[in-house]
Amino acid sequence: MTSSGDTVPQHSSSPNKGALGLARFLGIAQICSYGTIYYAFPLIVLAMQQELGWSKADVYGALTVGLLLAAGLAYPVGVAIDRGFGRHVLCFCSVIAALLFVAWSYVSNLFVFYVIAAAMGSLQAAILYESAFAVLARRVGPQHSRAGITTITLWAGFASTVFIPLEQFLMDGWGWRASLWVLAGVNLVCAAGYWHWVKPELDAVHASHSVTKAENIARDKSIVHAALRNTVFWLLLIALTVYSMVFSIFTYHMYPMLLDKQIPTGEVVFALSIIGPAQVLGRIIISRFAARVSMRTLGSIMLSLFPFIFAAFIPDSPGFMLVAIVFAAYGLANGVFTIVRAQVVPEMLSKHAYGALNGLITIPTIVARAVGPVIAAWLWAVDQSYDIVLIAQVGAAVLLAMLFWAANIRSRSHPPSL
Repeated sequence: MTSSGDTVPQHSSSPNKGALGLARFLGIAQICSYGTIYYAFPLIVLAMQQELGWSKADVYGALTVGLLLAAGLAYPVGVAIDRGFGRHVLCFCSVIAALLFVAWSYVSNLFVFYVIAAAMGSLQAAILYESAFAVLARRVGPQHSRAGITTITLWAGFASTVFIPLEQFLMDGWGWRASLWVLAGVNLVCAAGYWHWVKPELDAVHASHSVTKAENIARDKSIVHAALRNTVFWLLLIALTVYSMVFSIFTYHMYPMLLDKQIPTGEVVFALSIIGPAQVLGRIIISRFAARVSMRTLGSIMLSLFPFIFAAFIPDSPGFMLVAIVFAAYGLANGVFTIVRAQVVPEMLSKHAYGALNGLITIPTIVARAVGPVIAAWLWAVDQSYDIVLIAQVGAAVLLAMLFWAANIRSRSHPPSL
């Protein structure tokens, strides 16, 4: 017999109450989080290089340190959200991000920049997609989260469209230091929104009234241990790790890469702004016409496009029209795969322990996200050209597609038991 303190309290409200509003807010917040922490970084550090005389390897090394710290936080953050602390994680980490942006605006020393960038990078484990998806999955249950996750990604797909031109506008008008104060304010607004919208008392996960919290925690631990012995888990983990590296390299280097291809700055900014609407278009197509298609099938198809996308950038001086078309294809494929990434764990591994399993997978993916841009910077330094980087991207994309297809096939013959 359990004590009343060990039993999950019952709520008269449905766990789905307000779930659509929560999903919409999380999507808007992800526009801000990705826009400020992710997409603005390449623009800001390029301006810092020009003003402070730092090398490309110097500034991307700081990013690497931060993301390595984020890798260490990914699993505990996932477990914390599984246990109902998502509101605190998202809110407090957004406040910390705001303070770090303010501190960043005063940087003139490389060591201080490394400290701030390391702290900023570590926050990616707490306020980007993985945490938002875990909070939503906890509210409605992982097996019912597809529509909500699609809503989040529909909104978040505009992050690059909104913040790349906005950051360029702010830097052109007031400089990179002043622009960081605006990014700080955006994160404070997000923090207030998280506190209002994330309501743990309405969560469906761990709200099975006949099961105690202790039993749920024990079940989740058992599922995690079983996953570590599952071939599908490792195929999926390696595939998503390669994907994370490929995505990170392209995200952080596509701006200087296009400039390297002699494309004017205005056209570069416009081309990059195409990615967001293309992501949203891909997600709308999936939600309208492929709602019954499995995530593993969608993922396998989308990842098969990536080698061709990266290969299209290899020729010298590609025309703007080709660049725009390829960026649209990249945005569409990547937009769909973001939904796949959030849903393959319940489909291939387990409908429980969502935050913990995703946290485990996120550890190596964040490491890959960290080292990818630095490796690309080293490759670029070989002959001061992005061609070798793009060739490496094509090879990695081929490996990625093969690994995900293998996980797809294996999971069909070994479906999850829980």
